[in-house]
Amino acid sequence: MAHAYTPGLKVTEKLLIRKRRVLPLKGEVLVKAGDKVKPDDVVARTLLPGNVAPVNVANKLSIPPEDIEMVMLKKTGDKISKNEPIAVSKTLFIFKSYCNATIDGTIESISRVTGQVLLRGEPIPVEVKAYLDGEVTEIIPGEGVVVTCVGAFVQGIFGIGGETYGDLEIVTPDNKTILTDDMIGNNLSGKVVVGGSLVTAAALKKAINVGVKGIVIGGFDDKDLRDFLGYDIGVAITGSEEIGLTLVVTEGFGQIDMAWKTFDLLQRHRGEMVCINGATQIRAGVIRPEVVIPAVSESAHEDVAAATMTGLQAGSPIRVIRHPYFGRLGKVVDLPSPLHQLESESKARVLEVEFEDGERFIVPRANVETIES
Repeated sequence: MAHAYTPGLKVTEKLLIRKRRVLPLKGEVLVKAGDKVKPDDVVARTLLPGNVAPVNVANKLSIPPEDIEMVMLKKTGDKISKNEPIAVSKTLFIFKSYCNATIDGTIESISRVTGQVLLRGEPIPVEVKAYLDGEVTEIIPGEGVVVTCVGAFVQGIFGIGGETYGDLEIVTPDNKTILTDDMIGNNLSGKVVVGGSLVTAAALKKAINVGVKGIVIGGFDDKDLRDFLGYDIGVAITGSEEIGLTLVVTEGFGQIDMAWKTFDLLQRHRGEMVCINGATQIRAGVIRPEVVIPAVSESAHEDVAAATMTGLQAGSPIRVIRHPYFGRLGKVVDLPSPLHQLESESKARVLEVEFEDGERFIVPRANVETIES
């Protein structure tokens, strides 16, 4: 029979990973193809236009707007400093009234219609870093590069916080243990910490105070997340939160054991440098949070096949993503072809799944995702 395809998360020991590192607008690329880069290396740089600040000169100096050019001390394009006079008017030939710049920058425009002067702030430098420990394999002229590495790769369900890196540390004895604040010590400063089934809000706050770079965990309570951030996460992309660390949730909301395969993979790489990113988008153009463990040996770069989607088939590891078995892990036993009538009396394609405890159930195929390897 033809393969049945279903959404999936990738958890694999060896993968060729390519990341486009591009600027928001044209700029300068600082590296060349073949260069070896570290996560903190700047690969491209540009300058964003500064913010605009309007100054109503006519109003401040009590003159008609059409007379503004008569009182200006600066012209369009001139450099200015904050509190520097940009216009002056004389009254009774003795007294002078000044209008000063409110920011450092340049004169953007002078309007004889409104009497306003627009000030443009200093350009804002923007740098793009490599993010990975790898090699520059492609140059995108004026925009950025592609950085490539071979390594272990874990996709998560949800995350917050941006790109960071640190040495990997396992702090729970297994994939079922809750990560609590008493497990977070000063020795974890600068590390990426792996826990089990849940991280408590207290542990998250202590990790930030200690200086932990990131946490990888099976589950997280949505109420703790709302209380911690101070607002509800909507459908917009996450990753820009400035909370002091990056959180990657591998299974879902609530107390859910981290998949043993995921925990075991991370455990085998304890002490190695990992690069993580919590950016998540669940609508069109899906973005998954991720954990990348770049390989340190050249031999690891050999025989890395391009990733292919093999489809859902008997033996495929899966995770149920909807009620009533949400979060449970298992493997596909059978994929019956005929449509199956559900309790709602609707008909759908189903599969038979065997969970880790040996129980077997019929589940709609739309209710599961594969765990790709």
